[in-house]
Amino acid sequence: MSRVLITGAASGLGAALADAFEARGDEVLRTDMAPGVDLRLDITSDDDWAAALAHVEETWGGLDVLVNNAGVAGGGRLDVATLDEWQWITEINLFGAVRGTRTFVPMFKQQRSGRIVNTASLAGLVHPAGMASYNATKAAVVALTETTGHELAAYGVSAHVVC
Repeated sequence: MSRVLITGAASGLGAALADAFEARGDEVLRTDMAPGVDLRLDITSDDDWAAALAHVEETWGGLDVLVNNAGVAGGGRLDVATLDEWQWITEINLFGAVRGTRTFVPMFKQQRSGRIVNTASLAGLVHPAGMASYNATKAAVVALTETTGHELAAYGVSAHVVC
């Protein structure tokens, strides 16, 4: 049985992943900003991540799987999308995963175990026109995940990306 924290678990892929982990008998902490989850977590908030870490420490004493799933879709040609739109999507899609990873890496290193699963997209590997900001953030999530895996392998921690 694993202890699993999933972001963006109120609907879509996050909810499906949570259901699948629970069906295996795992303990799941469903997080999201939408109602109907175990813990409200704004992935752009350092305070919310600190509260999630405290909840995991108090409830389980550790974590086995962190699923950085929450994200948003975006589009727009490079010459049309505003910098505010770029900052919005980057803050959620990339820095949400960065914050989650950075929050739980010390725990994983201390445990000398853990798995980090980041949701990217096929757009992280194949880059169609009209989606520059989305493509860029998802490609960055792929790179973040691969780098994380290399950096944490010596601690028994693995990183995986879903495209």
